[in-house]
Amino acid sequence: MDNNINGRDPAINDRDPVMSTQKKFRKEIWTPFVSAVKEYELIKEGDRIAVCMSGGKDSALLGVLMKMLHRWSDFPFELEFIAMDPGYNPDNRAKLIANCERLELPIHLFETNIFSVTSKTEKNPCYLCARMRRGHLYSFAKSLGCNKIALGHHFSDVIETTLMGMLWGAQIQGMLPKLHSTNYEGMELIRPLYKVHEEAIIAWANYNGLSFLQCACIMTERAQVDENASKRRETKALIRELKKTNPDVEKNIFNSIHRANIDTLVSYKLHDEMHSFLEEF
Repeated sequence: MDNNINGRDPAINDRDPVMSTQKKFRKEIWTPFVSAVKEYELIKEGDRIAVCMSGGKDSALLGVLMKMLHRWSDFPFELEFIAMDPGYNPDNRAKLIANCERLELPIHLFETNIFSVTSKTEKNPCYLCARMRRGHLYSFAKSLGCNKIALGHHFSDVIETTLMGMLWGAQIQGMLPKLHSTNYEGMELIRPLYKVHEEAIIAWANYNGLSFLQCACIMTERAQVDENASKRRETKALIRELKKTNPDVEKNIFNSIHRANIDTLVSYKLHDEMHSFLEEF
């Protein structure tokens, strides 16, 4: 799939990115979003949630949906929209701010030196960047009194991660819709876009003439290739190829992590402890 997000319809200036999630994209976006929130119990009464705005398409849509849910929810919860500048160049920083303004998302923008740190390491700079980002987001969210952070991982991220784990990581590993922080007591991470397909997000952005940051990091600007990103692109291509003969392949991969049959596994890890089928044989 072409991830280039550029609206070409001359009428895009008259479109409302917020209301289009309710009208044109209700089936593809709003319905699966609400379904995930309810099924996985992602939001509870009294929560104060930091919605993390990265500058990309996924977090932008997440921000819009969370704001709408907050407006219409049957129970009270609070939102804070946070955006981290890890060292963006002025143009990328301006684009992040401009998009949030257009979507009427009032962000708390804070700065870190992540890019300057990761640019000095040659081993796994993208892994280090991801870990540092997560830590800064948790820390800033907690300073605002939040007990949860919401990230924009979507359905396609889930199935690609599952397949990548098997093909290149030699393990069966999913991506949970929510998890407890191991370093920040009382904090949780939630993924409300868990059931929303990436192609729907791209269609929403294109329809509304929105363009977002891709990666925007200095490693990308220097044309250094992240091996993990390369494998993810390869996995996307593999799934596209499999869909030609099996239209349900994405749904089947997704359902497989909801229907794991532990009785058929030779070994498995539970709470960081390995177990073998021989224990019950």
